Amino acid sequence: MRSAIQPRLVAAGVEEEFHIVDLATRRLTGQADELMARLPAGRFSSEMQRSVLEANSRPWADLTELAEDIAGQRQAAVAAAESLGLGIVAAGTVPLADPDTLEITPDPRYEHIRDEYRMLVREQLICSTQVHVDVDDRDLAIAVGHRVAPWLPALLALSASSPFWRGTDTGYASYRTLIWRRWPTAGALPGFESAAEYDRAVADLVRSRVISDPGMIYFDVRPSAHLPTLELRICDSCPRVEDAVLLAGLFRALVISAAAAEYDGEPLGPVRPELLQAATWRAAQTGLQGDLVGRLIGQLLEALRPALESTGDWELVSELARSAMTEGGSAARQRAAWASGGLHHVVDTLAAETRAIPSWLQGTRPASVAAGATR
Repeated sequence: MRSAIQPRLVAAGVEEEFHIVDLATRRLTGQADELMARLPAGRFSSEMQRSVLEANSRPWADLTELAEDIAGQRQAAVAAAESLGLGIVAAGTVPLADPDTLEITPDPRYEHIRDEYRMLVREQLICSTQVHVDVDDRDLAIAVGHRVAPWLPALLALSASSPFWRGTDTGYASYRTLIWRRWPTAGALPGFESAAEYDRAVADLVRSRVISDPGMIYFDVRPSAHLPTLELRICDSCPRVEDAVLLAGLFRALVISAAAAEYDGEPLGPVRPELLQAATWRAAQTGLQGDLVGRLIGQLLEALRPALESTGDWELVSELARSAMTEGGSAARQRAAWASGGLHHVVDTLAAETRAIPSWLQGTRPASVAAGATR
């Protein structure tokens, strides 16, 4: 039987959240409003915290074109920020941040969430990479979400970029994960049998006032609240463009493989929630430094090779994965920067990685959104 999704027609898009830092102090600063005023409309948005900027790529079937889009958006954001004496940092956390000096974006929804959740909002000084993959059947999206669940800790490990929190080495590669999972709807996708059951659960949560709207569903993977996609939400923001592209390529291949398995009626193996939770914690603790996580990533690549070859992504994705494993991940690079130059050097390193264009894109012209840099 043929797959329910034609691999070459499946687009992937990336939402990236960036910290805004003061270039003089290297501290997190709440100047998103000023920065947004210097960026083109439609591709960037503010978030709950005024210290965060979000960029949204277009959906792409070709990973190189997706990389060009991401690089172009980063260049536009960096240029606009530097004109204000600010820096842009893609990472789960930045090491120098004080919640007492930061405010949320003025908006009735955000103000309600702040009043309801208090400390969770105050300490929500974190950024993530979110990947959307086209799945226009919501029942299929639920089924695929269950099938990809065992592999999500590997994607978290590849993205782990938040070892520092408020000036301290936390001992974790992704401390953002621990902060994020305090929310009542964060964690693994529960065992819904259908989109209708999922929608009823969301409606019950809204009606009970545990959450204020469907946008507050923070499962590791979920049907998007506003797009015909399956959305990956478990990952830290990635300092390097190539790691964001790697996540997009792997997640798209996971979706393609899982959709084909669902369409062909392959039985879904049992997923023990406690082991999935333990694997997620281990990925957050060690990032790419753990042997177990390293083996999981190797198994993931082999499992996804047919899907990656069908979309023409195998060579690029496997090379990016090997490079990430060899270099040890962002958390290790940040700790090396800390050892050699302190926390200011960590911020400088993250900012430099965020603005860098991968060598394999140097010969192409990024799909820059910088033209018309003011509204």
